[in-house]
Amino acid sequence: MLKYPSTSDNFNDVLIGGNVAIIRYLLEGDKGCCFAFKATIRNITQSPEKLIFLNYPKKIENRQLRAHQRITTHLPAAISLNAPDQSNIELNGIIVDLSLKGCGFTFKASSDIVNVKQRDIFVCVTHYATGEMRIPARVCNSRNEKGRVNVGIQFNEGDQQVATLLEQLFIDTSIL
Repeated sequence: MLKYPSTSDNFNDVLIGGNVAIIRYLLEGDKGCCFAFKATIRNITQSPEKLIFLNYPKKIENRQLRAHQRITTHLPAAISLNAPDQSNIELNGIIVDLSLKGCGFTFKASSDIVNVKQRDIFVCVTHYATGEMRIPARVCNSRNEKGRVNVGIQFNEGDQQVATLLEQLFIDTSIL
């Protein structure tokens, strides 16, 4: 069952019972997968809401969107929006997933419209064995879900601090 597309385009001529539909969707968050399947349309309801009912697909395909697998964490951290020698604006939160190439960072915002723009940042992590690390990175995406902001971050190439952090967290980098 799918919600009927809410666009200005009119799909009444193709979205009818008996036709085949190809559905693609993204599973965001730590998985970073794209799923796709095709299925025959069984019925379309008009009331109480416009819905599309499909036959169960014979095959569902999925594709990993990330080059490196991420490991789920709950690591306290901050992202700093300026260089270390300037007045820093830091956002405190947690690293929710981590790989050699990037991480997912989450923090609470006071508003549903707060987002982090694509820009260069530092990911600040304090670890008992290594002290404070300021890992240079770039914000790739940001989305706000009811005051909880999820930020996708890509680490700068060649920085060895991430490998050191993963080693200190006992995360095997050969699986990443």
